[in-house]
Amino acid sequence: MNTPFSAIAWVSFGAFIGSLGAVGFKAGAKRLERNLRSLLTNWQLAAGVAGYLLSSVFFVVGLRRGELSVLFPMVSTGYIWTMLWSRLFFHEPMTRGKLAGLVLILAGCVLLGLGNRQAG
Repeated sequence: MNTPFSAIAWVSFGAFIGSLGAVGFKAGAKRLERNLRSLLTNWQLAAGVAGYLLSSVFFVVGLRRGELSVLFPMVSTGYIWTMLWSRLFFHEPMTRGKLAGLVLILAGCVLLGLGNRQAG
């Protein structure tokens, strides 16, 4: 079974949405206090949960049409988006080590995509 591009697109979009969920978690965690009301009224935390739940829907749609061994590693592209959001929203530093890690993630995704092709 070959994995169609549409399945890769669904999973990649899910990773993008999931990375926005991580932003919600971080923003919500910064506002969290030690009481139940703070947890229940924290809209950023709720947005983070919603982002992760929505990303799961996109993952499932993509996984229905392709190979798990190709698609699940594509979830790691969410780390790339998360790195961008961390810099943009939280002013976290972009170090050489982080950039090297992102390059390795991209290289791995490309290799998996190439491995998706059948010989012949």
